This record gives sequence, C-alpha cells and structure tokens, in this order.
Amino acid sequence: MSRTWVVVPTCLPIVLRRCHRCASGRFRANGKFRVNANHKLLDAWLLALCTGCGDTTKLTVLERMNVRSVRPEFLNLLHSNDPGLAAELLQDPVVRRRNRIALDWDDAWRLDSGAPHQPNQPESEAIEVSVRFAARIPVRPVRLIAEGFGLSRAEAGRLLAEGNLVSTVRLGGKLSGDFTFTLKR
Repeated sequence: MSRTWVVVPTCLPIVLRRCHRCASGRFRANGKFRVNANHKLLDAWLLALCTGCGDTTKLTVLERMNVRSVRPEFLNLLHSNDPGLAAELLQDPVVRRRNRIALDWDDAWRLDSGAPHQPNQPESEAIEVSVRFAARIPVRPVRLIAEGFGLSRAEAGRLLAEGNLVSTVRLGGKLSGDFTFTLKR
C-alpha cells in the first residue's frame, strides 16, 4: 500500500533574534515590508514585531540596490506586502545569514496525511509513505510518523529501533527535504 503525506506551512515561522529593547529572542513576522528610495538606490526590509515588547525590527532584503536592477514584479510584491514573498524570503539562506536570524517552525506547520490509518488493515502488509515538503520546514521524521499514524513518539521511536521503519535517509535527526519510508507490519 502506498501513501503520500505533505508537510504544509500554516503561518510564518517565529524569527529567532535578540531584541535590543527587552532582551526577548522571538519576533513575529507579519508580512509587511518597508521600501525606501534614496535617489536611484533602493533599500527594502521585512518588518517583524518582538513578541515581548512589540518593538519593530527590520530584516534587510535589499540594500543600496540600483532601481533598474530590481525586477518590477518583485518591487510590486514588496509594495503590496505579499505574504508569500515574506515566507519565501524568510526561508532564503542568504537573507537569514545576512540578518543573523534563525527560524522556529513550532506550531507553524501541519501534516496532510490524507485518509486516516485503518486499524483493520492486514498485519502482513507493508505501508510505503512518500513525504513531501511544501516549504523547507525542518521536522523530525519520527514526529511526522507518529502524527501520521496516530502513535505516540515513543511508539514511533520503538518501531524505528526494532527495524520496522525503513528508509534510505536517516530518520533520527531533522529533515526538510522529501523522503520515503516503509512501515513493516
């Protein structure tokens, strides 16, 4: 039997960065941008609010770019505060490195596993599951397996330790790319 699961983001992740006002380390990006023009040079920032004090921080998207080198479609998305662009930019490794931020994806994604697992399924049948990621969300595969089959994480870990979960990728750490696994019964 074969199934496909999809890990889908539900909202923008929490931005992990130290607040200069209250020393909190968490910011909520709301998808708003600020664009500033100085003669023929553009600066653009993604705005994020501190979860502790509400102070705003600016995450640099463009810095001193010539107006002619910026695609008009991209500029229109910045001006219209496109939430899809905000999600894309938060996942961009260059933007994260430039702003020295990390992302916290807890409670910002869900697993679409399709039909629920039927307990009356024959015990000898193996289930092959293909997991796809709609965005680069780092998640522990054991957590996905537990959630997808309605098991506890301890039970999913026990299945992995006993060799009943088989995959070509290591299921022990975090993954953010597509993978497949087989659950043996």
